[in-house]
Amino acid sequence: MSKKPEEWFKQAVYDMKTAEIMFNNKRYIYAVFMSHLAIEKSLKGLYTQKFNETPRKTHNLIFLAEKIRLDPSEEMYDFIFTLTGVSIPTRYPDELHGLQREYNKIKTRALLEKSKETLKWLRTKLEK
Repeated sequence: MSKKPEEWFKQAVYDMKTAEIMFNNKRYIYAVFMSHLAIEKSLKGLYTQKFNETPRKTHNLIFLAEKIRLDPSEEMYDFIFTLTGVSIPTRYPDELHGLQREYNKIKTRALLEKSKETLKWLRTKLEK
C-alpha cells in the first residue's frame, strides 16, 4: 500500500486549502479543479481504508463512491456527480475564456462551499 488513508486525507485538506487560495485570488477554474482533487483524494483514502490497497488511477468520483459503498444523501450524491463532470474540463479546457465565464465567483463559491461540506462528511467516515 503506497499511502495510508490518513495521508490521502492530509493531502485532501491541503488541496482544499489550495482551492480556497485559488478562489481568493480569482483563479476560479483552479479552485474548482482543486476542489475536485480534494474530494478525489478523500475518496481514495476511504477506498484504501476499505480494501487495504491503492485505488486504480481514476478521476471518477462516482466510481470511487460506489466502489466503497458510500451512502451519501441524494443531494451529496448529486454534488459528487456534478463534481465528477468538472474534472476533465478544468484540467484540460477546450476554450479558456468560455470556462472562465462558466465558473464565475458566485458559482465557484457555491461549489467550493459544497466541496468543503463534502470533505468534512467524508472525514467522518475515516476510521480513527
